[in-house]
Amino acid sequence: MRLWSLHPKHLDARGLVALWREALLARAVLHGRTRGYRHHPQLRRFRDSGDPRAQIDAFLRAVLEEAEERGYSFDARKIGRARATTTIPVTRGQIRHEWEHLRRKLARRDRAWLAKLVQVKRPATNPVFRAVPGRVEEWEVVEGARRSAHGLRASPNAHRSVSVRR
Repeated sequence: MRLWSLHPKHLDARGLVALWREALLARAVLHGRTRGYRHHPQLRRFRDSGDPRAQIDAFLRAVLEEAEERGYSFDARKIGRARATTTIPVTRGQIRHEWEHLRRKLARRDRAWLAKLVQVKRPATNPVFRAVPGRVEEWEVVEGARRSAHGLRASPNAHRSVSVRR
């Protein structure tokens, strides 16, 4: 499950559809309607927000609005009417991490969309979030890397040379 902190406008068609589907699953989890994914780390920030149901609905509304702008037909009836009254903080390190993650994904699956993002200097966040200083979020699963004050660093063994057997 990837609930992007990035604004949905940055996602390609495949990413936007996947985000809608995954956020609806997250909504079901937060409403206690499913047993799976209950302990998924990306849900922590919604649970910690004080009003997780309203926050996930606000998150989904931003995805729905982007889909409608592109002419897609997502079912708005799947989103509740509750309105979030606050925003959830997301660290700038997390935003940078997600931006690079998205760019890597797009380099493999949609180079044309990636080319459109070249001029983006500061990616926007989903309106449910507000950027704050900090490293990559603690709940983020980062394989093969350790955290630094500015986000991520190479794996702990990156400095070691590799020997080749003859």
